[in-house]
Amino acid sequence: MSCILNIDTSTDVCSVAVSENGACIFSKEDHSGPNHAVNLGVFVDEAMSFTDNHAIPFDAVAVSSGPGSYTGLRIGVSMAKGICYARDLKLISVPTLATMCVPLLLQEKIEEDDALLCPMIDARRMEVYAQVFDRSLKVVRGIQADVVDENTYRSLLDEHVVYFFGNGAEKCMSAIGHDNARFIPGIEPLAKNMFPLAEKKFLNDDFEDVAYFVPFYLKDFVAKTPKKLL
Repeated sequence: MSCILNIDTSTDVCSVAVSENGACIFSKEDHSGPNHAVNLGVFVDEAMSFTDNHAIPFDAVAVSSGPGSYTGLRIGVSMAKGICYARDLKLISVPTLATMCVPLLLQEKIEEDDALLCPMIDARRMEVYAQVFDRSLKVVRGIQADVVDENTYRSLLDEHVVYFFGNGAEKCMSAIGHDNARFIPGIEPLAKNMFPLAEKKFLNDDFEDVAYFVPFYLKDFVAKTPKKLL
């Protein structure tokens, strides 16, 4: 028995969901842009009102741990930590790229038994944050910042059908150009897809230290000097 508040702010989408015993019972999303500082608190308040009204106590908070937007990840993790401190809850981290695979596996969109999954998050220009999994979500290749060209995934594509998806995949279609490449549109990291991974961690007592946990940025944040207006 578990009730988990799930938070994802790793990309431009802000989403919050509540899962209970293997089902999503509440979900809110905003796809209009990076408005996390405005929307996240509202969505969390609505989720807490929902569970309070149904007398469902939270057991843990799960947060998307990256990679992704530096600012978005900081906002999400800060909110998750604050709730954990205030309500004395456990903190669970859910890898962002693994979350993106969940809807494909649940909806059985992957046909080939030996197919590989490659979720991609846009990292600007021709660079993406990417990871490669098999159908059991076993890691085949770890997270990397890939500058994509025709050779980036060739060794995998020569052996397997590879499904590419996420907001970084569309710009890579022409660059990859292999017969074994499959592209699935419309896949984003969303809180409502975190719960299978979050609940597995909850059952395994796989929690983070609330005080010291930091998201996985992959790259260090680099502040840029603003352009002169005059």
